[in-house]
Amino acid sequence: MSTPRPYDPFARDCPSRRLLDRIGDRWTVLLITTLEDGPRRFSELLHTVDGISQKMLTQTLRSLEADGLVLRTVHPEIPPRVEYELTELGRSLLEPLGALISWATDHMGEVQTSRDAVSATA
Repeated sequence: MSTPRPYDPFARDCPSRRLLDRIGDRWTVLLITTLEDGPRRFSELLHTVDGISQKMLTQTLRSLEADGLVLRTVHPEIPPRVEYELTELGRSLLEPLGALISWATDHMGEVQTSRDAVSATA
C-alpha cells in the first residue's frame, strides 16, 4: 500500500495546482533557464527573454520570488542595483525544464505539421 501524498494536484483545491500553473507558464520556463548561468539584472532579463513585457516580467519575478524559486538582491549602491538569481529550489527545476525545452524543440516540426493539417480541415 502506498503512502498518501500530502498534496494532490488532481484535487481541485490543492495548492500544488497553483505551483504547476506557475512552473508550466512559458515565461517561468524561459526565465528560470535564463537564470541558470547566474544572477541577472532586470534589464538583462527583459532583453534576453524576447517578447516579455516589463509588466509580465515584474509579475513573473515576484511570483517566482514568492514561491522561493528566485532570490531578489538589492545592492546598496546609487543608483540601486537589483539582481535576480535562482535559489537551490529554483535550480532543482533546471533539469526537468531543460528536458521539456528539448522535447519541444525536438518535436516542433511534428507538432507544426499536425497543426497545419488540422487548420487545413477547419
